[in-house]
Amino acid sequence: MDLTPLQAILDAISGIIWGPWLLIPLLVGTGLYLTIRLGGLQFLKLGAGLRLGLLRRSDDGAEGDISQFQALTTALAATVGTGNIVGVATAIGIGGPGALFWMWVTGLVGMASKYTEAYLAVRFRTTDEAGEKSGGPQHYLRRGIRGRLGEVLAVSFAIFTVIACFGIGNMTQGNSIASNVEFSWGVPTWVTGIVLAGLTLVVLVGGIKSIGRVTAAFVPIMIVFYVLGGLYILAANVTALPAALAEVLTDAFTGTAAVGGFAGSAIIVAVQMGVARGLFSNESGLGSAAIAAAAARTTHPVRQGLVSMTQTFIDTLIVVSITGLTIIVTGVWDDVDEAGEQISAALMTGEAFSSGLPGEWGHWLVTIGLVMFAYSTILGWSYYGERNVERLFGRRLVMPFRVLFSLVVLIGCTVELELVWTFSDIANGLMALPNLIGLLLLSGLVARETRHYLRHDPRLEATRDEVEAFMAGQPGWDEWKAGDEVGTSRIDLRATRDRAGDTGEPEPSSRARD
Repeated sequence: MDLTPLQAILDAISGIIWGPWLLIPLLVGTGLYLTIRLGGLQFLKLGAGLRLGLLRRSDDGAEGDISQFQALTTALAATVGTGNIVGVATAIGIGGPGALFWMWVTGLVGMASKYTEAYLAVRFRTTDEAGEKSGGPQHYLRRGIRGRLGEVLAVSFAIFTVIACFGIGNMTQGNSIASNVEFSWGVPTWVTGIVLAGLTLVVLVGGIKSIGRVTAAFVPIMIVFYVLGGLYILAANVTALPAALAEVLTDAFTGTAAVGGFAGSAIIVAVQMGVARGLFSNESGLGSAAIAAAAARTTHPVRQGLVSMTQTFIDTLIVVSITGLTIIVTGVWDDVDEAGEQISAALMTGEAFSSGLPGEWGHWLVTIGLVMFAYSTILGWSYYGERNVERLFGRRLVMPFRVLFSLVVLIGCTVELELVWTFSDIANGLMALPNLIGLLLLSGLVARETRHYLRHDPRLEATRDEVEAFMAGQPGWDEWKAGDEVGTSRIDLRATRDRAGDTGEPEPSSRARD
């Protein structure tokens, strides 16, 4: 069956959604707006967020399913994936070294978006019939924006997330693992698929607590080894590093002349590729990582919001930077092969590490890193899909979803996926649209409540009792704690409409939150 016409249609749709006039300016613009609204929170409170998430790791005695550190690593598991290896190479290969600068910009403003969506996820989280926390855009869009508008946005997000989790969070990642294992070690893709599906099911049966334990042990190790390998290459090429940084900064505003097969020649290409791949890597604004944040044991939404914000910093400002600078200092970004064509993005990072590390270490490091990154993405996205299945259909379909999700991993390992990649890009983009609308509408609530909390606890060191004391009587405090009641994740559309007068508009209190 010839799928070329369908592929062409999907490519056109994806080009519109992820083109320079729709999602990219909306995502960056929302991040800039939230940065201003929150007073540059990501710059002022980054240290406090890192200290709480990486050193203290949890709020003792707080409600939640997993520690703040486990929530952070679960979100990192979903975002630190093939985008950090292949996506960065694609951005630089097409947009030139200047694309890395725009990935940095995207990460910096994206931290404000990530904080906001994580704050809202905890602020409006609920508790399902099994006693597990459930939160994210599928809940805060409905509970924060009352009436038909909020319900439509929430359901839209949930539907697109379930679709996306099988594509970008499952089949494409499994395919990357199987193809790389076959290329490096000669293992048939179906064998890799069976092993991977079995391992995934074992982890998923235990739910978020099992996922949290695995990612807490798994993710830091994989990131540290990859970053250390990149730092070794940068240290070995330290004399080329100043020139590489200068090239990144100058090309960000001038573009790069075509060399060999290099396609990017104008600043608009550098901006578009840097922003698109940066957002693809850190997922700021998509709303996905907020789902993991909602499960955290935390005494206040501000605390988990700041911890979740560090995920974008680690993903983009550290891991992406290591990949990008390694590609640039080794010179492989504009190398050509024997046919005179530019090295493909899929091979570019591997070539950079192979030429920068002694012996076969570079090849093994990138292969193992890609396998670990892709598998961790499968685990993280499985939870995102599960929480939205629960939102749409109830708790009864969670276990069947886990089994189906694991089986689809096997399919992804053994089939060609060009259509799936494109369809997944579209679903990812459509996830972002309702979430971004919600972030803008609820930004006033977030800014007001954030200012109040940080006036009393600027270093995030208050005890649970101290938080209770200075939050008593504040708008929304009792509402947040009410989300701890088992069964509050069940949809009560009639009550929602009654409160909003069935107008289809946000109720006055949410519009007056500015």
